[in-house]
Amino acid sequence: MEQKLKLKGTHVGVLRHSDGTVEVNRKDNLILNVGFDFIADAIGKADGRPGCMAYTAVGTGTTAADAAQTGLVTELARKPAVYAHTAGTKVFTFTTKFEAGEATGAITEAGICNAASGGTFLDRVTFGVINKGEDDTYESHFQFTLS
Repeated sequence: MEQKLKLKGTHVGVLRHSDGTVEVNRKDNLILNVGFDFIADAIGKADGRPGCMAYTAVGTGTTAADAAQTGLVTELARKPAVYAHTAGTKVFTFTTKFEAGEATGAITEAGICNAASGGTFLDRVTFGVINKGEDDTYESHFQFTLS
């Protein structure tokens, strides 16, 4: 019996303006080649295993996502993500909230990575501009599904 492992990612961004209005943006993301290398090393590399994916980065780059990329094009901010997975399921998530005063600007890209700076990116997604004002909050929700 042939089995193929697939990993699909989806990003949902929720912008909450200080006046109470909310914008929601949903888009599938792209697993990067370095992300697949990361997965292989995390599973099988005995020495020098990579650190866990634990950060969300957002940016202002508008270059289309390409598997050969190694990170965001123009990173604006990076913050620790909350990882969640329920045993027995094939879904895991990373959630990060950028508070008022954080990641202010025209957000157009996001990704999950394994370091507070530099590091390896699992994925990258680009989307229409989300204008985060100084008093707004932005929630980044990445969901990954294995099949």
